[in-house]
Formats: sequence, C-alpha cells, structure tokens
Amino acid sequence: MSSGKRALLLVLPLIAFAIGGGFYVPQSGMDTSRYGSELPLASLPSLPNWAHDELPDFAGIQDTTEKKAAFFSFLYPRIVLANSRILIELDYLDSLASKSNLSEDEQQWLTAQAERLRVEADPGSDEQFALLRKRLDVIPPSLILAQAANESAWGTSRFATKGNNLFGQWCFSKGCGLVPRGRVEGANHEVAKFSSPYRSVRAYIQNLNRHATYQSLRDIRLKDRRANDPLSGVEMAQGLLGYSERGADYVEEIRAMIHYNNLSFYDNDFRDVIRDLTPGRLQQLASANPETELLPGQRAQDKGANEG
Repeated sequence: MSSGKRALLLVLPLIAFAIGGGFYVPQSGMDTSRYGSELPLASLPSLPNWAHDELPDFAGIQDTTEKKAAFFSFLYPRIVLANSRILIELDYLDSLASKSNLSEDEQQWLTAQAERLRVEADPGSDEQFALLRKRLDVIPPSLILAQAANESAWGTSRFATKGNNLFGQWCFSKGCGLVPRGRVEGANHEVAKFSSPYRSVRAYIQNLNRHATYQSLRDIRLKDRRANDPLSGVEMAQGLLGYSERGADYVEEIRAMIHYNNLSFYDNDFRDVIRDLTPGRLQQLASANPETELLPGQRAQDKGANEG
C-alpha cells in the first residue's frame, strides 16, 4: 500500500504532532535479538508473508500528518497480529490448566514458556499457571504505537532503518546488533537487530511481559482484567517508570503522545476486533493476509458484509 493511501485510511484519528525521544536503559544483560521468535505450537498458524517485511522509508515522507498516518497504519496490523497470536498461546495455556495429566510435548511447551517468561514455580502447579497467565497477555496498541514513535523517531532512527528496532532494545553479544555512536569506553551493549519490525514488536511485548522492571505494568493489567475493565495504554504507561532514565517525565511524554495522536482510537478498535475470541476468529487474525485486513474499521466492514 502506498504511503498516500495509508494516510487517507488513518488521517482522521491524528490530531497533533508529538516529538518523542526517550532513552532506554536496559535492566538486564540478556541478549534480546532472538526474542522476536515464537514457541512452536500446532494451533499457531504460520506467519503471513507481510510480517517479514522490513521498515518502509518514512524519512522520505515530508508531510508530517502523512508520515504519522503511514507509520501507524504500517505498525498497527503488526500489533494486532502479535497480540492475536499471544491470545492463541493463552488459550492453549488455559487448555493445559484444565487437564489432570499432560503429555510430554505439553510439558515441554509449558517449561519452555515458563523459561521464556521467567516464571519460577513447580512445573504444572497452580502457581505456575497463575504466573504464566499474568505474563502471557496482550499490550494495548496505543502504548506500543506511542513508544515505537518515541523510541524510533517515527521510524527514521538509525536503529529502526538499519536494524528494524523500534523500541531501543539492547543486546550484549558482539555482533548481535548495531553499536551505538558515542558508546562509553568499556561498554559492550549493542542495539539489537531484528529480521523485521514484527519481530521487534514481539520482542518488545515479551520484554514488558517478563521483566521485573515492568511488574507494576502487569499489576495494572491484572487489576483491569479482574475488574473486567478495558486495558488502557494511558493507564499502563505508569508501569514504564523503569524504561527510561527520565522516569516520570518519560511516562508523561508517552501519555502525551497517546493523547495528542488520539491513539486510544486503536485500543477501542482492537477491543472490537477481539470481542469474538473463538479459535476460528483468532486463527483468522493470526494469519490475516493481506495486512490491510487488520487495519482499523475492518470488524465493522465484516459485520456489514455478513448482514448483507
């Protein structure tokens, strides 16, 4: 899809321009470059081909509104794709929790998921399932969009264009990414490279879902889940105090970007998209092709087609 068409599709929810520029300080020495991958699962369909596409040339779009519309319309389908695939994993997790005995393959998947999400509990225990449910969950699109715009300078930063890295994720093995300019002497971190922006999104969600720094973010999400309240990017941004050295100022900047760009629009659309959580619907979302099927408003169009 051309940048012009993207702009026409999404220009309505854009209401202001916010300048981002957060500085991400990692809280762990883990290599994040491989964390855009997914654990093998029979119910998880193959990724659609467009999920492997690299970042478009956003720097070549001169009009600010058009650039922002193109950025959001490129990224939002990838967020829906990543979140829907997580929901499939969560559904499988719940199916395992209901069983009295697990097969060897089921036990291996559960162990691998616990290792990936840093859950330490007895295998197959109620505690393990409870902790995994808390960590294996979606992130509101508004929060992902705002942080991606902030950390990648609207998809134009060196780390975004050279490494498909939209969130400033670091890695710690030589050659795992791009060496930051001005890296202090003795430091060994690099900014991770990903095979596609989708992998960067998936790794970012995993980072928020598993790291101790974002415990409060997960607590906010769990509170909303238990109260049957909609997830809010503005609310969950409070859990990002450790994402940047700027702390509370960074949180307020992310919230301002959500407000200025009306990004709650995408939270509302995503809630409508996943209102139907049947396996068939999740399979459809997790393998949608082309990516335009996941753009805002498609759920309403589906309803209209069915009613006709």
